[in-house]
Amino acid sequence: MPDITTDTGTTASPVPPGRRERKKAATRQAIADAALRLFLQRGFDDVGIREIADAADVSTTTLFKHFPVKEALVFDEDDDQEAALLAAVRNRPEGQSVPAALREHALRSRVAAPDGDPRFAAFVRLVNDTPALRDYRQNMWLRHRAALARVIAEESGLPADDPASTALAHFALEAPHAVQEHDDPRQAVTRTFELLEGGWSALAPARG
Repeated sequence: MPDITTDTGTTASPVPPGRRERKKAATRQAIADAALRLFLQRGFDDVGIREIADAADVSTTTLFKHFPVKEALVFDEDDDQEAALLAAVRNRPEGQSVPAALREHALRSRVAAPDGDPRFAAFVRLVNDTPALRDYRQNMWLRHRAALARVIAEESGLPADDPASTALAHFALEAPHAVQEHDDPRQAVTRTFELLEGGWSALAPARG
């Protein structure tokens, strides 16, 4: 997936990875880049795993060590994006509400406004035109929603299965994508989160 994030939401300085970690990350990135290039050229279903491995100059065994299923090649930044999403809630400044933290994360991530990046537009078309990728994206989205709902509940002093936390997670994740066609997506995201903020503020004092 094209890199469309700019901030992890954390404040601590990251520890520089070691040589082995850097090599693994470079290999993973090379595989993902080769896969996406081939998918965009010919379509997801018409590209084989061996072709991707050859294009990245790795074995198929190495490829599967990094990406257990073919669909994961398209969503290679999935884990990092989820980590950044959860960090936005956990590491928000004192006094900032959960909806406000999620709004700032959405604006930073540029998901709502990819600035006309043709790579992002091509990526979206690829996913939307491929049933297997649409299904994978939906399962990924549900996993993010569940993880985010748990963190919202923890941070807000609410039960783990609190429906309000699940609802906020759902709409917070959906909002940036729902306003992509708006003339000013960033303003639309801000307005949408104002609505979420209003609903969240009506909850019990235990909220975050």
